[in-house]
Amino acid sequence: MIAALDRIRLQTGDLTAAVGWTECLLARSPVADEEMATFALDNMTLELTLVDGDDGFAGLAFEVANADEARRACERRALKPTAPVAFAEAGLGLREGHRVDLDVAATFGVPLSLVEYAPTPPPHAAARADGAVTGLDHLVIRTTHPNRAAALYGARLGLDMRLDRTEPKWGARFMFFRCGDLIVEVVHNLNEEPSDAPDKFWGLSWRVANAEAANARLKQSGFDVSEIRPGRKPGTRVFTVRDNTLGVPTLMIEPSAGRT
Repeated sequence: MIAALDRIRLQTGDLTAAVGWTECLLARSPVADEEMATFALDNMTLELTLVDGDDGFAGLAFEVANADEARRACERRALKPTAPVAFAEAGLGLREGHRVDLDVAATFGVPLSLVEYAPTPPPHAAARADGAVTGLDHLVIRTTHPNRAAALYGARLGLDMRLDRTEPKWGARFMFFRCGDLIVEVVHNLNEEPSDAPDKFWGLSWRVANAEAANARLKQSGFDVSEIRPGRKPGTRVFTVRDNTLGVPTLMIEPSAGRT
């Protein structure tokens, strides 16, 4: 049903400041107006929306081939979808399509949408600097009920589960779901008893071709960043961005050799 991650939506009470820091973070230029800014990367889009409230996560959208078929599948899987709604968005090029929103209670607190686009080339903004973010490597969702989350993202949404591992030394159970060329990671803290509490969007890992260049660029731009260290996946190198990320825990990752 799902072909790829379409976008991540973040909200902010200060769009001007958020756009400025996000431009520096990604080294990409947005399409922006007074209420919204869109950053189109190689494998997804980041959308910032002005709200009268706190900074943070606002929702995910996945791309599907056919909105009507996706809605029927979601109805059969108790996801309580809306009817498809037509939309048109201007950005790096006009894109039209249909959107289906899923009931947030059925997705356990994480706002999810499915979008079908008319067949037009997807936009993306050219990188502006060495060490620019090329795309998203993975997004992280924290759950208090791992079996419930496994059923949602695997069985009901149809994402390909590539890993289900419990690591006592890290105090967590990790589930990786392949979505296009990135990963939806679901994490359960082993110190928490399973409960019916809502799942929560937790963080983003952005992909860079050169960790040193990205680290130096962000330091020069005024970000508080950690030193570069080996990632958990063999051959990767990572560093943490500690501030100016709209309250979203943020990691930069240089993939292992042979993967970009």
